[in-house]
Amino acid sequence: MNKLFLLGLPIFYIGCFSPQIYTTSGKIVEKQSITTIINDSGLNTNIGIKAVSLKSGETIYELNSKSLFNPASNNKLYSAIAALSILDTGFTFKTSVYGDIDKIFLVGGGDPDLKVKTLDSLSEIVSKKFPLAKRVYLDDTITDSLVYGPGWMWDEGDEWYSAEVSGLSVNDNCIDFVIGPSSPGSLISVETYPMSNYYKINNSAITVSDTSEYDKIKIVRDWKNKKNIFQISGTILDTSSTDTLVRNISNPTMFTGNLFYQMLIDKGLQISELKKGIYKGSGLLIATHRSKSLLSSLENLMVESDNLTAELLVKMIGYESVKNQGNWQNGLFAIKNFINDDIGIDTSTFSLSDGSGVSRYNYSSPSNFTDLLVWAYNNPKIKDNFLEILSTTNNKETLKDRNLPEGVYAKTGSLSGVTTFSGYILNSRSEPIAFSILINGFKGSSAPYRKLQDTIVSRLSH
Repeated sequence: MNKLFLLGLPIFYIGCFSPQIYTTSGKIVEKQSITTIINDSGLNTNIGIKAVSLKSGETIYELNSKSLFNPASNNKLYSAIAALSILDTGFTFKTSVYGDIDKIFLVGGGDPDLKVKTLDSLSEIVSKKFPLAKRVYLDDTITDSLVYGPGWMWDEGDEWYSAEVSGLSVNDNCIDFVIGPSSPGSLISVETYPMSNYYKINNSAITVSDTSEYDKIKIVRDWKNKKNIFQISGTILDTSSTDTLVRNISNPTMFTGNLFYQMLIDKGLQISELKKGIYKGSGLLIATHRSKSLLSSLENLMVESDNLTAELLVKMIGYESVKNQGNWQNGLFAIKNFINDDIGIDTSTFSLSDGSGVSRYNYSSPSNFTDLLVWAYNNPKIKDNFLEILSTTNNKETLKDRNLPEGVYAKTGSLSGVTTFSGYILNSRSEPIAFSILINGFKGSSAPYRKLQDTIVSRLSH
């Protein structure tokens, strides 16, 4: 650990690239107290901090504030503010069904929150209005065919956070596994949602009564071969309650189409063909579902930190900007133009490679994020909606277990070796503050580093 002693205090000067000597700056009280908090933590890490008064614009504290760090899900701050500005709060995602002779076209609109129940409602309308349909075509071409973002790791695997991206998605492109015990020595109980013959399950997990036989449950999809075959192994104690584990599915467009196809069959239609196809505008509109407001999707993006929502927003921003197929290239181009031209942040000072923060190619600085947050706070068209979608102290999902003072509105971020935390402190005890604390380069659990972030924020709030 390299330290520099300044004014009697040891100052961290660790950067992400070439070694440099950094010094802190800001108000003298915060400068001394926060630097002491960092050094007393005894943690080996790369850390960058900036805290700015939203009232005066004065820097309260900064350390390595212009150094670049992987932001993880703090990247969603860019996506959310861009969506609020570019798409407008009245924007909705549209999923439509068209009929043409004996063909049905299910046309995706990039909706990240389409539900199975909604799909079933569309099938009900089709069964009544177009009962002679024989063939179903799936059109997901509102977005391109790339399902993984630039810089995503090849082995992200089958976890919910790395679900494939498609313009025609349902149930977050995942399967919910509800698991529980049966009798000792017997296979565990497994229920799935949505049920479908699109995937297969091999269950070898056993219910046990003795902890000496315990082996943690694993649900693994054959993601290396892009197979939708799930292997369930391990054990569950017979005294355990039910639990839900979520795993992603391969080829979500066909997954959505398979569910829709089976719904139509169940309603008596004689469907003989299911495949991808492009709707060219020659048919009759049978039904359309419009999503909830953009704010609903953005709250899911920020509070649940939903990666699929982030990437579909990027692609839909691209679609709206060029009025053609959305992709990461045109979506990120539009977002970067907005950040550079409207917010005034030089986009050559950071790297934006996806919307969610999964990519290891993303790099931003604490100064980038505080500049972004200050702009949003001072923009009357953005401020209230943006605050509404952020997690808050002891209230919304990602901050509910953090040890924070009242009045924190923020976004967390986490990857292996990365924990990030940026947002606002808005309470009666301190002046309003925008802050960003980015930590990279540690090994093991992020818990002590999150604790350090919380302690720093608590100090800033006094």
